[in-house]
Parts: sequence; structure tokens; C-alpha cells
Amino acid sequence: MQNGHVDVVEDDDSLRNSITDLLTFAGYQVRSWRDAESFLLDLPQTAPAVVVTDMRMPGLSGLDLHTELINRGRSMPVIYISGESTVPQSIAAMKLGAMDFLIKPFTREDLLKAVAAGIEKDRAQMMTLIEQARFDESLQHLTPRERQVLELLRQGYNNAEIMDSLQISLPTAKQYKSQLMRKLGARSLSQLLRLSAHLNTSSLDSA
Repeated sequence: MQNGHVDVVEDDDSLRNSITDLLTFAGYQVRSWRDAESFLLDLPQTAPAVVVTDMRMPGLSGLDLHTELINRGRSMPVIYISGESTVPQSIAAMKLGAMDFLIKPFTREDLLKAVAAGIEKDRAQMMTLIEQARFDESLQHLTPRERQVLELLRQGYNNAEIMDSLQISLPTAKQYKSQLMRKLGARSLSQLLRLSAHLNTSSLDSA
């Protein structure tokens, strides 16, 4: 059984029901909608999740739906299905970050593969957000010296350079670095730098 949620937005009743039945049988939690307006009025707060939407529908199009999701800060992957997409529509969807395009008629295998990839992408995004939130919370527990060490590491300083910059011994520099990574839950220097990439000096000073 797959863990994940799929929202199907398709105005063709037969196709929508067929997709819903297939994905439900595959183990996904599926909700279906006849139009984008109804979906956006009752936007599910579920994760990991994927949206499968027709490109062209009466009222709001798939592109309109995707744009509105972005405007609302929702980053769930969007899989487009279409039989008549124009080149400009396809380009616009790619710029919005479309997960995949399925051209009608598509196979069950193509749909299942696209949805599985979308669920894994959203799950990874969700874990990254959780990891980042934990990191930002942990910043509040750093000592002033540990914040200095973090800033020097972000500037590319090695242990010896940290020692010289802060006028401390090499064992002390290594100890501060070890304590810093432990408090922030970083398993490697590269992970520490990735998680702290959004910071600036003033945010470290006020942490």
C-alpha cells in the first residue's frame, strides 16, 4: 500500500472516475474534483500529496490552478494531463514547476509512475521543511561563541583559521565546532552549510 494523497481535478467524469479508481486501488488516498474552483474552495491540508489536473477545463485551467497553489504557498507537485496542450501552455507549466505531463491517451503505468515520483518529491520537500524548522529552532540555543564559529564556518574557515580568528587553541576550536554541529543536528559540515544557507550575520547575532 502506498502512503500519500492525490487530488484529481478533471472535468471529464469518465476519466476522473477511472483515474480515481486506479489510484485508490494502488493504495493512495484520493479525492476528486470536477473543476479547479471547487478544489481551491476546499483545498486539502494533506501531505505528502500530488495534484493531477487537466490542462484545459471550463473556468479555471490547470495553469490557473497551479498558479493559485503557488500564490497560496502550496508547493505540492502538479501532474498535468492533456490532449490538446499548446507549446506556450506547456512552457508556462514548466516555468511553474510542473512535475510531469501525460498526453491523452496515457497508460496506467505512466500515471502510476508519475504519481509515485510526485509523492516522493513532496515527501522529500516535507522532510526538508521539518529539518529546516528544527535547525532554526536549535539556533536559539547557541552560545555567542558558537554563533561566531558558525558564521566563520559559513565563510569557509577551517579549524586553524577559526583558532587564529578567535584567538583560541586548536582543540578548543574543534570542540566548539563539534558542539555546534551536535546542537544543530548536523551530521556533516556540508549539511550544516546547507541548512544555514538562508541565514545572514544579523540573524545570527539576534539568534
